[in-house]
Amino acid sequence: MARTHPEGWHLLPAEGARRRELATLARLAAALPEDTTIYHGLHWTRAEGSTAVFGAVDFAVVGPGGRVLLVEQQAGFLDETPAGLMRPGKRRAAQLSVELARNADALRARLRPLLEDTEPLLDVLLHCPDHVVRQPGTAGLDPSRIVDAGRRDELPAIVAALTRPQEGDPALDAARRQALHRFFADLLELVPDVQSHIGQVDELTTRLSGGLTEWARRITVAPHRLRVTATAGSGKTQLALAAYTDALAAGRRPLYVCYNRPLADHFARIAPAGGEIATFHQLCDRRLRDAGRKPAFGAPGAFRRMEADFTALVASHPTAAWQFDELIIDEGQDFMEPWRDALLALLKPSGRAWWLEDPLQNLYDRPPVALPGWVGLTADTNYRTPADVIALLNACLPLPTPVRAGSPVSDSEPEILAWRDEAGLMDATKRAITRALGLGFRRDAIVLLTFRGREHSRFTPLDHLGPHRLRAFTGRYDLLGEPEHSQGELLIDSVYRFKGQSAPCILFTEIDFEVMDGRMGELTLRKLFVGATRATTKLILVASERAAAALAPVTDAG
Repeated sequence: MARTHPEGWHLLPAEGARRRELATLARLAAALPEDTTIYHGLHWTRAEGSTAVFGAVDFAVVGPGGRVLLVEQQAGFLDETPAGLMRPGKRRAAQLSVELARNADALRARLRPLLEDTEPLLDVLLHCPDHVVRQPGTAGLDPSRIVDAGRRDELPAIVAALTRPQEGDPALDAARRQALHRFFADLLELVPDVQSHIGQVDELTTRLSGGLTEWARRITVAPHRLRVTATAGSGKTQLALAAYTDALAAGRRPLYVCYNRPLADHFARIAPAGGEIATFHQLCDRRLRDAGRKPAFGAPGAFRRMEADFTALVASHPTAAWQFDELIIDEGQDFMEPWRDALLALLKPSGRAWWLEDPLQNLYDRPPVALPGWVGLTADTNYRTPADVIALLNACLPLPTPVRAGSPVSDSEPEILAWRDEAGLMDATKRAITRALGLGFRRDAIVLLTFRGREHSRFTPLDHLGPHRLRAFTGRYDLLGEPEHSQGELLIDSVYRFKGQSAPCILFTEIDFEVMDGRMGELTLRKLFVGATRATTKLILVASERAAAALAPVTDAG
């Protein structure tokens, strides 16, 4: 049986095309010899001049002698045209031979420096299990490199033949084998996306190309104090999950702390058992109750008093039950300096600490926390948000520095709908919902975000918007601590609460501002940035006419 990476692929829930890919992976893994390695789900970014080129391939099979076969699987039917086999698309068809050749050339270019003077032995194969190619000679590919529906049972044998060592192949020594493995392993990173909307997490994965999760964990510093300042969608919370999991695997006890309750709840659902997961205020409450000091939440200034009591308690009464080997602080831009000191008091002398933050997501306008002596790491590439949405933000917002686009989605076509008054706001928002549904998004893949906070939003009193029932947070939690929502089918939330999460389609409504100058302008910029970067596939902005005027020049829709 062949080796596979990632090893836990059989545990991944899947449907549709992903399910078909995993079925093919199972067949290949069972049929190919044990000295063959299959890498599943490869995504990468490569710079070409001033532009970024994105690539993806379903499988890379590395044979015992180092031959590499890229296998692209295309389920469903294909179009056979004079130009070759085409993948039907919503806006434009994609020529498969061109895509395969581009991907092969990109990987050859990246492999050459690793293999020194040896030319990579790399080939391509198209697997179309549902389509019989009627005219192989005009497909744009060597017919021997196409396994269609008529030959799908032969796929493992064909893959084995194409990856078998040939006479004259250079010897595959241990160093070259290790270089190949590290190269392909770095191109795939399958970790649960903790920023995805609750209920979607078991269906979605975030694939980061050589990203934060891998490299931040390779940094060695003593004592381990690492401050990661990284933009939205760069993988901060994925890094938190990996650090948390690493700690448990090594027998260390981790503590994960963030600011937003939805993110803490979400992280707790997907993190392995063990350790402690809480918002800062949940942590205060738990520690004080453990000491027999129940906070009085109904009293004026209850949260400030709870923070002070917690800080004093952990400083004066350290206990083994509340000491941790790994401290992971997510959403660090929302924390304050006294909280820093209280959290570090919970860390063992030999413990490791991570501080993950993004100043552009500082929606509470808090001053940055000083971390003297900490090693800093920055990341400015957003792998989650469509590239054309990032281009829109770079063009229309006065960002301190441009954000780099790392998503392979580049043609999502962000749209803007303008409104003049409250009636126009409601009408434009309903049109945005209709538009999203018309594009094929299910209701559970759409999130309606409000620019205003929950207390001030015009949508808070509503349980319906046209024919659509809204699913909103009620402000209450059940006996198990789970947030309670109204009985609706379309999630609506504020940009404040949804920070740290994402969804395939974001309808960002109630946007209104005059200018982005001064302190209020800075907060407006951050809210726009946070709301827009929640989208993984489609973004529709519903803005007042004066706000739309600042955004419309760089959009095509109106």
